[in-house]
Amino acid sequence: MTQTNVIKEKSSLLLIYTGGTIGMKEDPVLQALTPFDFSQILEEVPELAKFACRIDSYTFDPLIDSSDVEPTLWKSLVSLIEEKYDDYDGFVILHGTDTMAYSASALSFMIEGLTKPVIFTGSQLPIGTPRTDGKENLISSVEIAAAKDADGHALVPEVCICFDNLLMRGNRTSKINSDNFRAFRSENLPPLAEAGISIRYNRQLIRIPADWSARPVFHKELDTRVSILKIHPGITPQVVRDILCGKETRAVIIETYGAGNAPTKEWFLSIIREAAESGKVILNVTQCIAGSVNMDIYATGKCLKGCGVTSGYDSTTESALAKLFHILGTNEDTAAVKALLETDLRGEISK
Repeated sequence: MTQTNVIKEKSSLLLIYTGGTIGMKEDPVLQALTPFDFSQILEEVPELAKFACRIDSYTFDPLIDSSDVEPTLWKSLVSLIEEKYDDYDGFVILHGTDTMAYSASALSFMIEGLTKPVIFTGSQLPIGTPRTDGKENLISSVEIAAAKDADGHALVPEVCICFDNLLMRGNRTSKINSDNFRAFRSENLPPLAEAGISIRYNRQLIRIPADWSARPVFHKELDTRVSILKIHPGITPQVVRDILCGKETRAVIIETYGAGNAPTKEWFLSIIREAAESGKVILNVTQCIAGSVNMDIYATGKCLKGCGVTSGYDSTTESALAKLFHILGTNEDTAAVKALLETDLRGEISK
């Protein structure tokens, strides 16, 4: 890792609050947690005033609980960033933790050719409580979003999640803990940066745009006809058939064991084959927190591959879902969809 932390004077950031724990503060009258006004963010986090940048805020109305996040929010976020892209040097999105990895994954695919940071963050405790992790997460996110190299280019022109002193690629990250400050992990890719006494950047892992002057392409076409089937002992033929062969389903993510293994019973493989032959896309991702799918190692994996299943390699389920939404939204041809699934589009898989 290399230590680089240059903040361009008078750079500007847009702080976007969608909802979530981080934006809550105890109302002294109501004795309850209520959202605070982010236009007064410097009163809550005065440390932000020390950065040489302007911070504007935008708050969604109504606020959205993380559990209620839908693709419509992603489209709204992409539209907002597209509208404000030329006015700011970076974007910090405050978001509830439960679906943050899904949203970060989605925006990574929906914004093609990104040249500025889009950093998601949040907290496990409200920013108004004494032991909150929200202030540190927000301060680190702002510092990283404003950081530039000697040429004035963003140090991290990616969609990321910044949490508990780690900056992680958004489409490589999953929430793994519901009651610990270290709520997120990126098990198949090291952090892009670590915030200690100084912020140290893992520069060789950060994706750099081919053309810094080119404007990104903002995609808003999503096809959400995707289901997820988690393989488990005792799974029944009816459950498998209902998910894989549903009329309204265009693609299915199968969460398999280990390196991509699943039952080899004939009824199971027969349904897989039937679904694939009907034109459905079937993507294989592992249930394991770390590791990759390799359908060439074991006989079970080879059976799935022979039935027409596509490898998700070391993709997270959140990333696989977002990638399918994006690819299906822009492609009608099944062969083209499968080819793109096996292509590393935004640093989401290792091949």
